[in-house]
Amino acid sequence: MSATRGHPGDRAGDSRVSALPGIRLIATDLDGTLLDESGAVSPRTRAALQAARDAGIETIPVTARQPVGLRPIAEQAGFDSWALCGNGAYGLHLSTQEHLFAEEIPADVQGELARALLESIPDLVFASVRDAGEGFVAQHGYAALAQLSDHKRDPEAMGGVALDEVVGSPSLKLVIRHASVPIDEIFDALNALGLTGFAATLSGAPFVEVMAQGVTKATGLAQVCERLGVEAHEVLAFGDALNDLEMLQWAGHGVAMGNAIDVVRDAADEVTAANADDGVARVIERMLRGRPAGGYTPIVPVCTAPGSGA
Repeated sequence: MSATRGHPGDRAGDSRVSALPGIRLIATDLDGTLLDESGAVSPRTRAALQAARDAGIETIPVTARQPVGLRPIAEQAGFDSWALCGNGAYGLHLSTQEHLFAEEIPADVQGELARALLESIPDLVFASVRDAGEGFVAQHGYAALAQLSDHKRDPEAMGGVALDEVVGSPSLKLVIRHASVPIDEIFDALNALGLTGFAATLSGAPFVEVMAQGVTKATGLAQVCERLGVEAHEVLAFGDALNDLEMLQWAGHGVAMGNAIDVVRDAADEVTAANADDGVARVIERMLRGRPAGGYTPIVPVCTAPGSGA
């Protein structure tokens, strides 16, 4: 990480910040980071991402979303290579449909977690993301609390099954919510159980998100970078929420949005403008202005047959 870490608050939009030489890959969160307040990619941000790609820099979305929620954003942003979904639980190629990896929570871990957490907070409801992110299995009562924006799925089409069916098969992501208990309280209660075998985080969505033990956006990004031959110090990463924290710490240059939560701002190398003010584009534009012509090593595109991979 850069030597400027630890004093991010005074550096938003500061042209004196390094021109970021040697960056070969840009990894960005979507909601609250790349997307504006309407949930769209602004023309300025799209242009900045394309300029980076034209300069030979890979651009990778790293999101809590499932593929169904990523696809329309990928089209807007021009993402057509690797992507990370489920907070780093699985990686896929947006063009070839190759699956690079998938990290699942074992069924027994989910069952133990659910039983213990329900003793602490009754009436919680759960849903499971499965099948390379295409499957969504919701408990009875979950759909009544959900909105289309939560999972980019129509709640009326979610159906409902018994809790045992939700937790009875491995999940790429398990989500937990309650009709009235705040998400922070559920998150704290889960962490207080003293159980192992899973990792929990918050993305700003109205539910707690649980992945397999050790899984973060950083671990998923490391696997994509290994595939592409990119080192951590060659990565520029953007984020705003708790689920972005490890990624910003892992990357060579981690950038928090102006609207990011305090712990993310404090951990970042730099704080840029808010997502509503094209903060990602501002950093990319500055980076490209300071980049010497021919001063990069292009990443060779991956051309694999659809459906190959793990």
